[in-house]
Amino acid sequence: MDARDKKFLERAIELSRQGMQGGSGGPFGCVIVMGDEIVGEGCNEVTSSNDPTAHAEVVAIRMACKKLGTYQLNDCEIFTSCEPCPMCLGAIYWARPKRVVYANTKEDAAEIEFDDDFIYTEINTPMTDRKIPFIHQPHPAAKKVFEDWKNWEGKIKY
Repeated sequence: MDARDKKFLERAIELSRQGMQGGSGGPFGCVIVMGDEIVGEGCNEVTSSNDPTAHAEVVAIRMACKKLGTYQLNDCEIFTSCEPCPMCLGAIYWARPKRVVYANTKEDAAEIEFDDDFIYTEINTPMTDRKIPFIHQPHPAAKKVFEDWKNWEGKIKY
């Protein structure tokens, strides 16, 4: 690992410690970098904000996007204290950074009772067999909104 990566990864790790000790949430931290500048950072804030989506990566992505005035982080890199969970993985792919560097693995997280295997398994389980029921109720009004989007000249694709 080069010195630059080490510096930003260690900042993410420090944020994980600060958040944990400060009572924000679980021991996770994230830094988003553009060039050599930190443009977003965060720690897990799930329990302090009562927001199950307030994972470190999501907090940092929101901050970086707000600061940069964009919903795409194409020129950015993400440094995180742990391999992203499925939700954060999805958010990262939507943000489209250049790369992700992480310290702990999902197996390390499972050892301290942050186990994402259940979610990974559910993703590949047929809708009818999932632990939380997903009920498909097609509706013509919903389909019409999609058709309107498809034909709308004012849309911004992402």
